[in-house]
Amino acid sequence: MQSIKGESAYWFNHNGPRKSGFRLAWQDDYYAVSVSEVHLEHVRSYIQRQEVHHQAMTHYQEMERMASKYGFDLPPLAEANGNG
Repeated sequence: MQSIKGESAYWFNHNGPRKSGFRLAWQDDYYAVSVSEVHLEHVRSYIQRQEVHHQAMTHYQEMERMASKYGFDLPPLAEANGNG
């Protein structure tokens, strides 16, 4: 995971929107799930719509929805943000 995070940040910082002065940096921790191949097209569609989707719902709200739907626990919000 560290390699993926490092390489993607490097690529973005060298190929991304340089005019804005924005630089991509990863937080210390991460969240990952696996996806069945049967759901691959749905996941691709979600990724393509992600920016619009998160204008209505934060990343943590999305994680809460998934946790409720699939029955797993999340850390409290402060801990998830690295403040706990």
